[in-house]
Amino acid sequence: MHQDTFMRDSIPPVERLVITLRKLSTGQSLASLHFAFLIGKSTASVIIRETCVAIWDALHAAVMGQPHKEQWKEIADVFQQTCQFPNCAGAIDGKHIRIKKPVRSGSQYYNYKKYFSFVLFAMCDANYSFRYIDVGSYGSRSDSAVFAHSEFGKLLHDKALDLPEHTALPGTTSPAMPFVFVADEAFALGENLMRPYSSRGLSLARRVFNYRLTRARRVVECAFGILANKWRFLHTPIHLKLETAISAVKAACVLHNFVRARDGFNFEDSLTHSLHSHRPSVVRGHRQGAAVREQFTAYFMSPHGALPWQLDAI
Repeated sequence: MHQDTFMRDSIPPVERLVITLRKLSTGQSLASLHFAFLIGKSTASVIIRETCVAIWDALHAAVMGQPHKEQWKEIADVFQQTCQFPNCAGAIDGKHIRIKKPVRSGSQYYNYKKYFSFVLFAMCDANYSFRYIDVGSYGSRSDSAVFAHSEFGKLLHDKALDLPEHTALPGTTSPAMPFVFVADEAFALGENLMRPYSSRGLSLARRVFNYRLTRARRVVECAFGILANKWRFLHTPIHLKLETAISAVKAACVLHNFVRARDGFNFEDSLTHSLHSHRPSVVRGHRQGAAVREQFTAYFMSPHGALPWQLDAI
């Protein structure tokens, strides 16, 4: 038996977990772990990969399962209470995860900011917990392309997310409005996907809509901030094999949810982080999405939907 394999097999599960959590929480290099735990760098790398896969397999279904209809309603209730955006089922965004250049990858992982990365696409709730993630798309891809090719994007397109039936907004009896996800301008407008109006020549009502959408959308930015500040290996380029780096990010996301559920939801929501947004791209919406957005815009200017401070905030 190869010596590294013998060493790896002789390390107990608890120590494997300690090594992996040390890597994720501090970003220590493999060389540093080699000296701290007296193991080979290749042994440490394999242990991290295997343990991250085990963490994902053990926690994914429990802390990041796909919501059903009643859970979507609960998520929307929290968005309404905390962000005052009704019928909101989640906030979505994509972030670049810095990596070393993968072997024989060409420019696929080379992004517009001129470094190598893959994309962490996420949808989160108003408690800063991730409800869906897609990890590993090329850094050169746009948010809209990552979203369109993700399982979540396909389920939304096929209306297979088990979202609740259309519901009138608070204080009104009609029209019945769909449940929506909020995103930035990098995503295409749709019946269930709201993005801001273009910033040129906006009316007062549209400026208010953009403000209200941004208040709801910022929760995903804050979730990324909490993630990166808890799991500090995300602060610097990940010097692991691509497969291991992807597994590490997935493990960090389910651990993020696990800790959020254990510790509660009262953390600061203004944390800074080192994950970089995608460059906004010009994407087209469609007519049905535009009509839904106009309904929200009118509602936010109505007595039932307006906030006392919204005009001062824009």
